[in-house]
Amino acid sequence: MTPRLLPPHAASALLDQGALLVDIRDADEHARERIPGARHIPLARLADAGPLAVPGTSIVFHCRSGNRTRMHAQALAAQAPGDACILEGGLDAWKRAGLPVVRDRSQPLELQRQVQIVAGTLVVLGVVLGVTISPWFHLLSGLVGGGLVFAGLSGFCGLARVLARLPWNRRGLAARSL
Repeated sequence: MTPRLLPPHAASALLDQGALLVDIRDADEHARERIPGARHIPLARLADAGPLAVPGTSIVFHCRSGNRTRMHAQALAAQAPGDACILEGGLDAWKRAGLPVVRDRSQPLELQRQVQIVAGTLVVLGVVLGVTISPWFHLLSGLVGGGLVFAGLSGFCGLARVLARLPWNRRGLAARSL
C-alpha cells in the first residue's frame, strides 16, 4: 500500500487527532531543527525500530524536502500498523505553511552541509591559488573533485569522517545521545 501525501495543514490536523509524526532524517538534521512532538527514527534504523504505534494509529512520516519519504514510501508504509502518510514537501513545506518548528542553533550544521562548504572552499582556493601563485595549486581542486567522485561511488567520504571528529561535531553528538 502506498502512503498518501498530506499537505502540511492536513498533516497538522491529523496530528491533532492523535497521529504519530516520525522524522526519518539523520540525527544531525533532527538536532538542529525539528517539528515539535516528532519521534526521531532515522531511515537507516526504521526497520529495527519495532512497532511504531498501536494498531490503527495513523503515522505521518517526514524528511526535509519530502524526497526521502517519497523514495522509500513502500518501506515506510510497511512500518505503519495503520494509515501511513507522508508530509508533502517535508519540513521545508511545514515551515512555509507557518507551522511551528523547534530550532537549536547551538547544534552544528548538518555534516553533509559542512562537507559541501569545506569541499567548495578548497576547490575555489585551489583555483585562485593556481591562477595567482602557481598552477600546481590546481591539483588541490582536482584532489577534492576526485574525493567527491570516490565518495559518491563508494559511499565512503573521508572528509565527512574527519569533520565528524572535530570538537563542535562531537559536542553535538554527545548532546543528542542524552
